[in-house]
Amino acid sequence: MGNKHSCCVYTSPSKTSRKPQDVYGYDEPGIDVSLTPNNRSATSLPGVPHISDRENYPEDSKEDPTSDPSLRPLFPSRSQSEISKNHKNRRKSHYDNRVLQIQNITPVLRKYSSCSTIFIDDSTVSQPNLKNTIKAVAFAIYFHIRNRESNRTLEIFDEKLHPLSRDQVPEDYDRRDPEHKHIYRFVRTLFSAAQLTAECAIVTLVYLERLLHYAEIDIMPANWKRIVLGAILLASKVWDDQAVWNVDYCQILKDIAVEDMNDLERQYLEMLQFNINVGSSVYAKYYFDLRALADANDLSFPLEPLSKDRALKLEAMSNEDGVERINQKPTLIRSNSLDGMTVNPRLSVAIIS
Repeated sequence: MGNKHSCCVYTSPSKTSRKPQDVYGYDEPGIDVSLTPNNRSATSLPGVPHISDRENYPEDSKEDPTSDPSLRPLFPSRSQSEISKNHKNRRKSHYDNRVLQIQNITPVLRKYSSCSTIFIDDSTVSQPNLKNTIKAVAFAIYFHIRNRESNRTLEIFDEKLHPLSRDQVPEDYDRRDPEHKHIYRFVRTLFSAAQLTAECAIVTLVYLERLLHYAEIDIMPANWKRIVLGAILLASKVWDDQAVWNVDYCQILKDIAVEDMNDLERQYLEMLQFNINVGSSVYAKYYFDLRALADANDLSFPLEPLSKDRALKLEAMSNEDGVERINQKPTLIRSNSLDGMTVNPRLSVAIIS
C-alpha cells in the first residue's frame, strides 16, 4: 500500500523500436505541433529532442492566448464566477446527500475511479465526443457574451445590417443575451448539416477568441451569430480534408447570399492577419479547459468501466506499432516501491482519457 505507483504496468516487447517523434505525438492536417521553450519538462528522456526544439513561433504570439500554449484561453476567466457558484452548489448537494443517507433515503450517487475500477468516457483529445464538445463550446460562447467587458463590434458582424434570415430582426436584438440552448442549437444545426467533426468545434473556438484578441472587439447579442458562423466557416476549411464550400452554407442558411459569405470570410481572414495555424499544444489546452468548463456546469460524459481490451486499444493509439500489439499478450511487471529511491525514478505507463 506504500507504493506510490500502480502495482502493475504494461510494457511492449518492441518498445525500444519507437522513434523519437512518436514519444511526443504526430502531426494532423491543418495542425502544426507547438510548445514554447518555457514549458520544457525536467523529465524529458535523454537523447530525445524536446517538442519545443522543432517549433518556431513568431514573436508577436507571446501575448496571444490562441497561439501561446503557456497562456490560458479567454473563456475560463469569463466563466470563473459561474464556476464558483456551481462549486458551492455541489458542496451543498453533497451535504443534502448526506442528510438523505441519515434519513434512509437513497441519494443520487456518482461514479468515481478507484484502485480496483477505472471509469472512462468515450471522449479523448484525439477523438472528442461531438455532442458534448459542441455543448462545451456553446457554454464558452455563452459566458463570453454574458460577461463581456464592452459592446465593441464591427459592421460586418452586425446581424441587423447583415441578417442571416428574412425574418425581421427584433428591436432588442442588441440587448437580449441569448440562452445557452439557443447558441447550442445554432452551432449544432451548422455542424449537423455540414457534417463537421468535434475537432472542428475546438478550432472554431480558437478562431473566435483569436478574432476577439486581434480585432479588439467583444462578442455580444448583436453579432454573435455572424462571428460564430465565420469561425465555423474557416475551421471547416482548415481542418477537414473535404471542406464545405460557401455556397453549401447558403443551402443551410437559405436566406443568406453567397456574396455575403465571401465577404464575411475575407474580412475575417484580414482581421486574423491570415493567422489560421493552430498548434497541437494549443488545441490540447482548449480541449482540457473545455472539459473543465463542461464539468463545472454539470455536463456529464457517459462513463463506463475500463476493460482490458479498451485499455490495450487506448495504449495502441499512442504507439506506431500499437496496432500489432492489440492481439499480443502484454508482459505484466510489478513496479518497485519508491522508498529510498532518489535518482532516476522509473516512469510508469499512464492511460489518460
